[in-house]
Amino acid sequence: QVQLMETGGGLAQPGGSLRLNCAASGRVAGITAMGWYRQVPGTERELVAAFSGGNTIKYSDSVKDRFTISRNRARDTVYLQMDGLKPEDTAVYYCHVRVPWGAYWGQGTQVTVSS
Repeated sequence: QVQLMETGGGLAQPGGSLRLNCAASGRVAGITAMGWYRQVPGTERELVAAFSGGNTIKYSDSVKDRFTISRNRARDTVYLQMDGLKPEDTAVYYCHVRVPWGAYWGQGTQVTVSS
């Protein structure tokens, strides 16, 4: 099993910044992908940013140039720095990790962008 501990999130004003952190623990050897997705009630969960296949990074077009994903391999941790936040970034953000035997999700953390 893999456990994912998400921290960060909360309330920000438009144009503001927030940082999300996700630490993986348990059976984490051989992580093949790790990143962030988000979901608005009534819609499908969508990719925000993720590492896969080594150092390959993929960003959603809607967050490119505003959000930055980074990681600490030694600590099995991934971060999402969110700058230039917009009201449409409001969602529950989920950490996701893929290992050779399966995939796991965090419990989700709410991000709300509002004035």
